[in-house]
Amino acid sequence: MPTSVFIVDDHYMVIEGIRSLLQYEKEIEWAGHASTAASCMAFLQQRLPDVILMDINLPDKSGIELCELVKASYPGVFIVGLSTFNQQSFIQKMIDKGASGYVLKNATKEEIMEAIGTVVKGKVFLSEEAAQALRKNSNGVTPVLTRREQEILGLIAEGMTNNEIAQKLFISVTTVDTHRKNLLAKFDVKNTASLIRIATQLQFI
Repeated sequence: MPTSVFIVDDHYMVIEGIRSLLQYEKEIEWAGHASTAASCMAFLQQRLPDVILMDINLPDKSGIELCELVKASYPGVFIVGLSTFNQQSFIQKMIDKGASGYVLKNATKEEIMEAIGTVVKGKVFLSEEAAQALRKNSNGVTPVLTRREQEILGLIAEGMTNNEIAQKLFISVTTVDTHRKNLLAKFDVKNTASLIRIATQLQFI
């Protein structure tokens, strides 16, 4: 089964450029395109693609807001952020809102194909430039974890609750909660899902 791909971008040249790159790929089915958030949501009411390549800058709503809206309504759709922006804040916000990947508009066909193939397997794909930007937190340095934080991060990634981690490590739930909050702060993320995504991408897990 080919992977159906939809693109949301308000620049016709970008849409045509990506379509021309992908149209002869056997494993890709071109689902169509939208130039606004509203037309994207209208399309999704009729048909759900496997992957949406989503621009950050749209005329009626930001791609970050649209990403959150799409994931809330259609959690099974994978989203790859598509942008000329390589700032850590944009990448981080897209990941926080549920995007599974982020590529720049100067990406090669191979990179776009790899991004699509990676996210449909439930993994995260970041272009090399995006990965480099994310390796820096807001202080411009890579997070440094204590041995205990590294241990707890691994258990969080296994899906264990604070209570289960506390029992396994013979420490209090409050201590686990403190470590969890410290990890969120160090990776500059707001929730556990984003923590696991980023920590995996940065090879902490």
